[in-house]
Amino acid sequence: MSMAEARALVVEKGERLEYITLVWCSFEAMAALIAGTLAGSVALMGFGIDSLIEVTSGGALLWRLHHDADVVRREHAERITLRIVGVCFMLLAVYVALDSVWSLLGHSIPSPSIFGIAVTALSFVVMVLVARAKRRVARHLGSAAMNADASQTALCSYLCAIALAGLALNALFTWWWADPVAGLAMVPIIVREGLDALKGKSCCEGGTCH
Repeated sequence: MSMAEARALVVEKGERLEYITLVWCSFEAMAALIAGTLAGSVALMGFGIDSLIEVTSGGALLWRLHHDADVVRREHAERITLRIVGVCFMLLAVYVALDSVWSLLGHSIPSPSIFGIAVTALSFVVMVLVARAKRRVARHLGSAAMNADASQTALCSYLCAIALAGLALNALFTWWWADPVAGLAMVPIIVREGLDALKGKSCCEGGTCH
């Protein structure tokens, strides 16, 4: 098998992962936003919006992978996709920060959400597995954009864990402040990943991912 054929197979695997991301995150977003609205949960709403951003990121990566065979178009697609992912991160950070502060100042008490807990727990497992698979594809392709998207997926798993902690503390101990605090805990992680994507930073520089 030639190097070009081997790369094409890796690209196909990357495309399959992005399609999985699009389908799962669309479901995830709908479920989290409905549960967040019913419970009045900042963490769930932030998680749901992150899932929508993950859909945007996945769509951008599919576009980038479709241009992989052409080196010039590939590099152009890499740069544009990194910017899209970076902007998505920053928009999410602004929303979560504002909503969390507003909830804390307004003493907004979310209702316990068993459905939300179930969604975030399941999503954590799925996102961890998908992020690992995307890292492998990014390493083989030497793609900074694919690696940024893998970071976006990994971030989604972190947000799952943080949201899950806030929901569980509220459900078990009625700690209403745990939910917006969980939202605020997400913000530094989101901003860091967003800045790295906008600056084009990646572990995939020089064609190698670590």
